[in-house]
Amino acid sequence: MHRRNFLKTTSLTGLSFLGLKTYLAAAEEAPVSQPLGKLLPDPAGILDLPAGFSYTVLSQTGDRMSDGLRVPGMPDGMAAFAGKNGRVVLVRNHELSIKMKPLAAYDGGRFPADIDQGLAYMPGTETTDGQLGGTTNVVYNPQTKQVEKQFLSLAGTDRNCAGGAMPWGSWITCEEPEDMTSEIGRKHGYCFEVKATENVGLQKATPLKALGRFCHEAVALDPRSGILYLTEDISDGLLYRFIPEKSKDFSRGKLQAMAVVGKPSADLRNYEEAKRQLRAGEELAVEWIDLRDVDTPDDDLRHRGHRAGAARMARGEGIIFTDGQLAICCTDGGPNKQGQIFKLTPSAPSSESGQDRLELFLEPTESDLLTNGDNLCVAPWGDLVICEDLVAEHAEKVPHLRIISPSGQISTLARNAKDRSEFAGCCFSPDGSVLFVNMQGLGLTLAITGFPQRLR
Repeated sequence: MHRRNFLKTTSLTGLSFLGLKTYLAAAEEAPVSQPLGKLLPDPAGILDLPAGFSYTVLSQTGDRMSDGLRVPGMPDGMAAFAGKNGRVVLVRNHELSIKMKPLAAYDGGRFPADIDQGLAYMPGTETTDGQLGGTTNVVYNPQTKQVEKQFLSLAGTDRNCAGGAMPWGSWITCEEPEDMTSEIGRKHGYCFEVKATENVGLQKATPLKALGRFCHEAVALDPRSGILYLTEDISDGLLYRFIPEKSKDFSRGKLQAMAVVGKPSADLRNYEEAKRQLRAGEELAVEWIDLRDVDTPDDDLRHRGHRAGAARMARGEGIIFTDGQLAICCTDGGPNKQGQIFKLTPSAPSSESGQDRLELFLEPTESDLLTNGDNLCVAPWGDLVICEDLVAEHAEKVPHLRIISPSGQISTLARNAKDRSEFAGCCFSPDGSVLFVNMQGLGLTLAITGFPQRLR
């Protein structure tokens, strides 16, 4: 997709799901521009930003936290919640496995003896190591631009990748294990709920097994129906939804997988042009297949779902609900594995005969405007902010933060000036003045400011 066609497709097929009301009538003639301004080199060599923007390093792997532990490494998905007296509470994932002891919150990867072992999911024993993933809570003061507290809030889990914010003030964090068939310790591949509290202390890790055991990535709630949508970060994964028996309770309910009406076991990855199932701008009717034995010990939920008719997707990662629809990033979909963005429109909860619809909103093939979208969030003015996570096929590029603007153009907000590690966990403060983001390989959590008032 050349730049001109990229803008045309974006303007004519995608802006509605971003909550935008207008687009350029002659978008196919519009030049690619930088509405936020040209990126300027960062003297510190960390983050290049346009003029007028600045960033603050909030924390870095190894910093001492309020609970006496160290900030763990590999920060990933994250959400921002309103705290007391104008504070912001971040709940931050750490994508750590049992092998990453140097990046753990505690020495040697051994869970501290002075913390209640029963709070951690898999703390380890005297003879076996525990899992090192989990979450930290960060209390930030926007007035002083300082972190006032940060502490371990979930421990003993495996590779907490992304998740989703719940409107009642908690974060659903998702495990993405490398090996779900391991017999070491407890089973992994679950979701856990973490409260966005300012009170220092570890929360009890309780797996939400009804949400299924698989290579979880992110979740998004449709607040109208109470249905939770879940992505799976694996090249032959599915898109799931969970219908809870009771509102706000994900311990009991029904897990389903998405299927294309009239195309059982569809392949939406579009890896091969000859086997393409749909093109950018095309829309399909979808339905949902009930899944059984969702707490599988065999890492086969996606295979059983696909055989039953569910559609395959290419590394479903970021997912967000906005303006009555869900935006879904599939990181390495498309013929050159540059990524895809889908739009899922659930039928209205009040509709008895409504049909869910799936659209391939974007599948760039030649454009350098967006590559391997991963975590994403909704900006205060209704657009998407997308983190890039470059896959091996595009490892020569540099990751960026991208924005689709009110004018219908794609712009670049930031560039990794240090290395090629991914951006992750983008989220805005409740008042829209601060964008928080992680630079995973550098172990940094940043606060970006300078957004014009007109955008908030």
